[in-house]
Amino acid sequence: MAEIIEMPKLSDTMTVGTLVKWLKKEGDKVAPDDKLCEVETDKATMEVENFVSGVLLKHYVPAGGQIPVGAPMCAIGQPGEAIPEAPVAAAPPQAKPAPAKATNAPVIAPKPAATATQPVAASAPVAQPATSNLQPATSSSGARIKASPLAKKLAAEKGVSLDGVTGSGPGGRIVRADVISAASRPAPAAASSAAPAITGLTGPIGEDQAIPVSNMRSTIARRLLESTNGIPHFYVEIEIDAGPLADLREGLNAALGDLPPEKGGGKFTVNDFILKASVEALRRVPMVNSSWAGDTIQRHGSVHLAFGVAIEDGLLTPVIRDADSKGLREIAAEAKGLIAKARTKKLTPAEMTGSTFTVTNLGMFGVTGFYGIINPPNAGILSVGATLTKPVVDARGQIVVGRRMVLGISGDHRVIDGAIAAQFLTALKTVLETPALLLLG
Repeated sequence: MAEIIEMPKLSDTMTVGTLVKWLKKEGDKVAPDDKLCEVETDKATMEVENFVSGVLLKHYVPAGGQIPVGAPMCAIGQPGEAIPEAPVAAAPPQAKPAPAKATNAPVIAPKPAATATQPVAASAPVAQPATSNLQPATSSSGARIKASPLAKKLAAEKGVSLDGVTGSGPGGRIVRADVISAASRPAPAAASSAAPAITGLTGPIGEDQAIPVSNMRSTIARRLLESTNGIPHFYVEIEIDAGPLADLREGLNAALGDLPPEKGGGKFTVNDFILKASVEALRRVPMVNSSWAGDTIQRHGSVHLAFGVAIEDGLLTPVIRDADSKGLREIAAEAKGLIAKARTKKLTPAEMTGSTFTVTNLGMFGVTGFYGIINPPNAGILSVGATLTKPVVDARGQIVVGRRMVLGISGDHRVIDGAIAAQFLTALKTVLETPALLLLG
């Protein structure tokens, strides 16, 4: 008799997942431990494992569809066996996620082990739309369109062509809000030989809507509220000469950028230098590498360095462990790998917890200065602004063209004071203005 495979609960707070793609097609033979599909939860994209032998008879959910925990995903049986109807049950109550114990980074669930079939939960299966209505993943020119599964599904429902829609997600990816915006705009008029009049745009910027809070956004909101309400923040900033750093980076990338990795090749970002410099500044001012522990202040002997990565649904903070024992090249390579995993929601819990200090950088967006919210249980978070070219007064009193960068630190006043934060920023300034020091480790 065919076995109906249901959506497993992949994290403690998960109620609904998005089926990103099927890894097994209808008609494929499957065995225990085979990977059936990829499902996007609140913080990670995880593979769902099979636990029975047979043939995949039917997909009950299309790629890009949302599916509640316990709802039918697919049917597995023997070749030629009748395909069972997906059971229909009442939709689950929309309970709010239970508060989780605060950690130093958003919590995600590890990849689950194969489990036995669960009883059919009180949940409704997701209807599969006709395949003729699905939005193709390429433009009219044949180029691949970068869009989230939810955006593609919504575009098909609203009849919106993704060809020409400008994405606002990471790397220009089209997200749900972009499709809604495109659907609310009137269709373009036929081309005219007369030059159009240039006028200012008026009217609504979009439609009124209530956007459901995702589990990731709920976790971020809870943790930031805990941080701002429970930690006495203070703020210090310093401006540095970013010229030497820019020159060193340009020289290294020119020399190494075209070489393969096995020959020492690769390119460095400004953030790679900032991360390494932060470690060296913490080595000089170790009190900043501490945490408040109630009746004690915990001084950390190793630097586990977190850094912010913006993704479509919020912000993740992967951690470079034992960064104090790693050189610039190792830190750059590890950061690149963690960023890639963060953007595909494949970070493990171990890669997102246990940090002792955090760096957040908005310089790539042209932001000149800001202050981050402390990432508990860290005692501080470094904020990095953009490098600006502007007139400055040099050591001889002459006005020259300078390249300047503003660095700020938000500190936990229970652990460190303004003088300690100032010492840390001064040490960071010294290292970044003499960036050859970063090549010694």
